[in-house]
Amino acid sequence: MKIVRQLVELPRWSKRVISVSLDVVGLLFVSVLAIWLRFGDTVFPVIAYYPAIFLLPVLAIPVFINQGLYRAVIRYIGSRFAVTVFVAVTVVFAVWAAAIFMLDLKYPRSSIVISWLLALLFIAVTRMSMRWLLTQGIKGAFGRKRVVIFGAGSSGQQLLNAIVRIPGLKVVGFIDDDKALKKHVIGSVKVYSRADLQRLINDYDVSEVFLAIPSLRASRRKAILEWLEPYPVKVSTLPAMDEIVAGKVSFSDIREVAIEDLLGRDPVPPQPELLSRCISQQTVMITGAGGSIGSELCRKVLRQRPKTLVLYEMSEFALYHIEQELKQSKELQKTQLIGILGSVLDEAKLQRVIECYGVNTIYHAAAYKHVPIVEHNIQEGIVNNAFGTHIAAKVAAECGVQNFVLISTDKAVRPTNVMGASKRLAEMALQALQVEYPNTRFVMVRFGNVLGSSGSVIPLFRQQIADGGPVTVTHKEITRYFMTIPEAASLVIQAGSMGAGGDVFVLDMGEPVKIADLAHKVIKLSGLDVLDEAGNGDIEIQYTGLRPGEKLYEELLIGHNVDGTDHPRIMKAHEDFMAYADLMQEYIQLEQSLTQYAYDSVIEQLTRIVDGFDHTSGIVDYLNNPKANNNIVSIRAN
Repeated sequence: MKIVRQLVELPRWSKRVISVSLDVVGLLFVSVLAIWLRFGDTVFPVIAYYPAIFLLPVLAIPVFINQGLYRAVIRYIGSRFAVTVFVAVTVVFAVWAAAIFMLDLKYPRSSIVISWLLALLFIAVTRMSMRWLLTQGIKGAFGRKRVVIFGAGSSGQQLLNAIVRIPGLKVVGFIDDDKALKKHVIGSVKVYSRADLQRLINDYDVSEVFLAIPSLRASRRKAILEWLEPYPVKVSTLPAMDEIVAGKVSFSDIREVAIEDLLGRDPVPPQPELLSRCISQQTVMITGAGGSIGSELCRKVLRQRPKTLVLYEMSEFALYHIEQELKQSKELQKTQLIGILGSVLDEAKLQRVIECYGVNTIYHAAAYKHVPIVEHNIQEGIVNNAFGTHIAAKVAAECGVQNFVLISTDKAVRPTNVMGASKRLAEMALQALQVEYPNTRFVMVRFGNVLGSSGSVIPLFRQQIADGGPVTVTHKEITRYFMTIPEAASLVIQAGSMGAGGDVFVLDMGEPVKIADLAHKVIKLSGLDVLDEAGNGDIEIQYTGLRPGEKLYEELLIGHNVDGTDHPRIMKAHEDFMAYADLMQEYIQLEQSLTQYAYDSVIEQLTRIVDGFDHTSGIVDYLNNPKANNNIVSIRAN
């Protein structure tokens, strides 16, 4: 393959010279071969036909140049190029035949047709041979990765057309559940049933399966992935059909299986009136606008055509990133986009911003959410999550904001960590404020883990697999609820439009998922095996133990008093809360304890006022005396 590489590296003009020279020699040869075929004698004298023979390339090369046969990039030629070749060769031989008759040159008339057919074959074969060498020969016919496409429909066929142009890949078969397609051949590739997959793996050393079923229901996709899990192949998938139709991706954009495919959760279509009720032609402010949920809320809100969208964010980098993205959005037409750099603890600034732009609705997504980090930074976690929420909500009510929606978490239910307790305090503040400020509608939306957020477990697993392992899981039995960021943001907006005020809405997260099972699936669908106790396999799963404040199981409800709503994925919880004056006394006492770093007092107070709080991390002993335990790496609040 050294010659092929040298050919690829030649300058473009050199490649054209080679192509022209090859065509000249080839046309001379086919014109002679046609005479030999006509008379059936290779020793038949052809000297008398030399004028006509040499005239052929003289006429052909200008026509080929005019038709663009030497401008085409050989490795990317397709069916349209075949039409160009046919037209160019036919024109050449029509002109050549006319010249032979007009100039009365000697050449067997029947050999003209034979040489025309031979020239078509020669031009086509040389181009296709070079295309094969350039696309497949670089890696060698036997060095290519063999893959199977699951789905022989239109998506699978388009994917096959895209793969043909990718060096080093060869499709050895389609797998399809349609019995009518079995044993059919699509683009020279045979269609097989599911039962044939193991044989394809054994016979062709198949290493990867591409799922070409972008419009399939999530539950069906999950079933297919579960069927593929035992096979020693990596599984990749096409993007969703809506992404392809929107032009965001193409059929050649194969990617790893997404975690939502493993969950098999079919999304519920949003209710348009709930999406637009608090947004359309109004001024909306989103705190924490650059975060995982905040940025998705920005995208969703913008599609509902607000009059003004205020992005309130503490991180300059995050604000810049989301602002630049939204400025490129097609939805940004008559909406005024305002980026504000600020903290929710800055009461005066919040008031100025809300009054200046006449904010109607606030989605409060600003929070510290990582359990271990907040455990090591108790002061910052409570101040930002609880005190910051209270400040933002109270200022909103005093400024006449109609709707205030808090993004809460399942960790606020019977929390074992400070982060969860701080979010429950935030909920309690809104519940108490609803009584004091009935003209503002306070809504809390509680849900579990979102996929793809910062610190999400799936990107971590994939990075650990790429590094050769081990994949780390805190506990064999740990389970979590999961939801995609777009679905969570859509449901938050819809829930925020429901209720009379002071409502705690809980999103239906589906069935909880064992993180250990998730790790097994990601490893298997990467084409690898989990390392067992005997040392067989590729990637080890290590159990590192629960982190400070981490629970084995998350809950969404404190009690069992829950009602349904008009939306199948949104429930309404009824949670007890404290009167506003009493809660403020607790806030004052918490602030004093935090200022003095009296973390024992903080935990005791949280245990008293937050229903079900049971702090289990033991981090307080370290924070009170960091030198006594050097095994915990932490930054003390200051």
